[in-house]
Amino acid sequence: MNIGTVPKLQRSWDLRAACNFIGGGTGAGLLLFAAVSAVLGWPSVAAALAALAFVGFGLSMVWLEIGKPLRAINVFFHPQTSWMTREGIVALPLFALAGLSIVLALALPDADVLAAMVLELAAMVGLGFLYCQARILRAARGIRAWSEPALLPLMLASGLAEGAGVYLVIAGALGATAPWALALGLVLCGARYAAWRRYRARLSTNGAPVASLAVLHDAAPLVTWSGHALPAALLVLAMAGVLPGALGALAGVAMAGAGWYVKVLIVLRAARSNGFAVVRTPVRGRGTSKAGDRYGWHLSGR
Repeated sequence: MNIGTVPKLQRSWDLRAACNFIGGGTGAGLLLFAAVSAVLGWPSVAAALAALAFVGFGLSMVWLEIGKPLRAINVFFHPQTSWMTREGIVALPLFALAGLSIVLALALPDADVLAAMVLELAAMVGLGFLYCQARILRAARGIRAWSEPALLPLMLASGLAEGAGVYLVIAGALGATAPWALALGLVLCGARYAAWRRYRARLSTNGAPVASLAVLHDAAPLVTWSGHALPAALLVLAMAGVLPGALGALAGVAMAGAGWYVKVLIVLRAARSNGFAVVRTPVRGRGTSKAGDRYGWHLSGR
């Protein structure tokens, strides 16, 4: 027996919201790579600047999405309940520390150790920023594709993999592709693929709207082969010494693009409401109450 309403695609968040998760995740991951690069003595200023640009781009998309942009200051007023507020608060020291490290690196060449230490602190704050972003979607209980607990590790792994991808593009352009960056990029590529597989499996097992599962299923071949298998193969070749700069950059484009594509899918196309359902069918007079069904849902084992 079908009882309930058809899960509807949410219309409150559009591409601007997806861009916030794209910019913030990529920027946080890129900032981590910039910090590691600075500690190991590789060029880091360009990556740090790009990281701030990505985070700033994401936050500006949120500002544009607000119905009354002049009231954006209100986002800082609910840290006790809102992960979006916490995201905004964490962004302040992120920009301050990363900006200070860039100034130190450019204005005081002899202060490279101090600049690297400050950039390390900025990267740690960036990881906190990435965590806040991942929790924003996780807290949306009315959207099954967002409230699934397995989305949290996927968002974290994707942000780091996207940052790795952009870093490899920048490093390739500067002619400074480091072996450690190729190896770490390969690890993160594999970690994100595992998180992506687990997310889809958990959604199917725990139950979700059929339309949401269909969107993710249709995208799976492209995400798997173009977003993970291809960059992994390119990174292995680059680590073997075959055109490391060029192949590393191509792998980076594929890694970043796949993460951005998945985020657009999850925020826009797979984001269907839970709908309404009666857990058990009511009985009038004689009869037996039976388990209800969730119209438009895939329920494992039923």
